[in-house]
Amino acid sequence: MMRRIALAAAFAFAPVAAFAQQLSLQEISNYLNAFSTAQGAFTQVNADGSIDTGTIQIKRPGRIRFDYDTNGSMFISGGGQVAIFDANSNEAPQRFPLSETPLSIILAENVDLSRAGMVTGHSSDGTSTTVTAQDPQHPEYGSIQLVFTANPVELRQWVVTDDTGTPTTVVLNDVQTGARIGDRPFNIQAEMDSWGR
Repeated sequence: MMRRIALAAAFAFAPVAAFAQQLSLQEISNYLNAFSTAQGAFTQVNADGSIDTGTIQIKRPGRIRFDYDTNGSMFISGGGQVAIFDANSNEAPQRFPLSETPLSIILAENVDLSRAGMVTGHSSDGTSTTVTAQDPQHPEYGSIQLVFTANPVELRQWVVTDDTGTPTTVVLNDVQTGARIGDRPFNIQAEMDSWGR
């Protein structure tokens, strides 16, 4: 459950533009590659309709952190690993490679959506462009759907469908890009040492 919850996010940086042209995969890749850090608050809508809130920090490449207000749970990616700190569990945090999650696509050092087999959907509804992507070598890991507006290009929504086929959406509020973020928030071992479980 926590793995599904933490693998999705939506970036609400600006009002939706009207009648935006469809963005090319190159334009989207360029935007993601220029995106380095961000932080803000999120409201998450889970597949069962429940809602969680919290804060998010991103530091590309490879690092992202969700802190949940609801119960103090955390999802941290750093050093090529992902760790889920579930406050409702008495067990140690669950760990697995970042490469096994769809987040690895947009947290990569060089995002290239033109790679063969990566993009499985690319469309526009006149106001936004939607791209669905997966790891072409491991489609079984799930997919990530990104919704962008244009002029300027901005990522508005991010929905992950995990390896069980369950989608999760998170909407971010008051997100600030270009924020100064250190490395400590993404140090999984340091968090495990202080988790005490």
